[in-house]
Amino acid sequence: MVDETAEQTGIDDPLFADAQTKQSLIVRPELLEVGHVPDQNRIIGRDDEMEQVASKLEPVIRKEPPSSFIIYGKTGTGKSLVSQSVANRAQRAATQNDVDVGVVYVDCSQHSTETQATSAIGRGLNDESESGFSIPRVGLSRAHYYDYLWDTLDELYDSAIIILDEVDQLVNDDDSEAGVLMQLTRAKESGKISTDVGVVAVSNKINYRKSLNERVKSSLGDDELVFSPYDGAQLQNIMQARTDAFRDGALDSGVIPKTAALAAREHGDARRAIRILRNAGDIATKEGAEKVLEEHVDRAQKRAEADRLRELLSGLPPHSKYIVVALANLDTQNDSRDEFRTTEVYEAYETICESEASEPLGLDRVRDLLRELSFLEITESDKTGGGRGRGSFTLHTLMNSPEAVFEMVDK
Repeated sequence: MVDETAEQTGIDDPLFADAQTKQSLIVRPELLEVGHVPDQNRIIGRDDEMEQVASKLEPVIRKEPPSSFIIYGKTGTGKSLVSQSVANRAQRAATQNDVDVGVVYVDCSQHSTETQATSAIGRGLNDESESGFSIPRVGLSRAHYYDYLWDTLDELYDSAIIILDEVDQLVNDDDSEAGVLMQLTRAKESGKISTDVGVVAVSNKINYRKSLNERVKSSLGDDELVFSPYDGAQLQNIMQARTDAFRDGALDSGVIPKTAALAAREHGDARRAIRILRNAGDIATKEGAEKVLEEHVDRAQKRAEADRLRELLSGLPPHSKYIVVALANLDTQNDSRDEFRTTEVYEAYETICESEASEPLGLDRVRDLLRELSFLEITESDKTGGGRGRGSFTLHTLMNSPEAVFEMVDK
């Protein structure tokens, strides 16, 4: 006997028989994608930051050199979104003024070596129909990719804006202090190109600048933009501007306020808020619900927290992960407390390094990494007095369950 559902849909596999008849509550999923750059009227709560970025990039419109600078901020504070949006608007304005401006965005967590990053920048800027050459994705030396990049810039553009997201993930291909940042910010000065280049370096790490050599610091200037977390009202407005991602009437009235409140209370992270909203919609659709309800938000929050932790841990260098695992081990081994002094964390970290056959970093460097982990809200650090004769010290707390950390690190 033929399945009636299969006859109606034309699909004879019972596993997917209802694929054509099932109606998703989400009709414009791109509006709920983390990497989506929305129209400027959907960018909420970042007017001041957009003006600051625009002031640094606007010289390209007059065919003058743009600034190179660093943007700091926690995950989900709009750094990448604002950088891309303002750069694209500057490009359009320059075109109206008969100035050719190239814009390219590179995620350095995906293109982390000097060769990979240079290849990605060149391919992102090149237009084969205009330059007369193509740039291979792989297979060339670092020097050849730089040659292609310089040729692309000089052939096609008066100016270029190069956005390097997760810039702290970049690793030089050798032990020299030179690297992508040095090459890009000094290319015109050294006579490699005549094109003006502005680099927007985006980082989650507040101590990133310390890792740069003095010439790169000088090229990036002293101005550093810091994006603060969104508050509840801003998060609510951000999601309200994307309600057309859902079918009309598909969102219960309490869904957006609750999602905003959860994200504001935990992190002020717009990415996380949007991810919760997307997950809630997926859960409701899967269950065949007519609306996304607050109960769907509660369940989506747990999934979003796991996604956020996975995203944060995947972007950490090995020794930062060792520190997180060390804290998770301390938490597991101590039922009576969840706060641990820096020296305790360091001893547990040394044990992890030994098991991984890795040389441990010095105590001062581990303190720096603990500050970065606290900034990312993977951990929490609280400086306190130790009482008479004991001096002050810092206590560190893991912000997620040890089980969640072990699960994510093992993947």
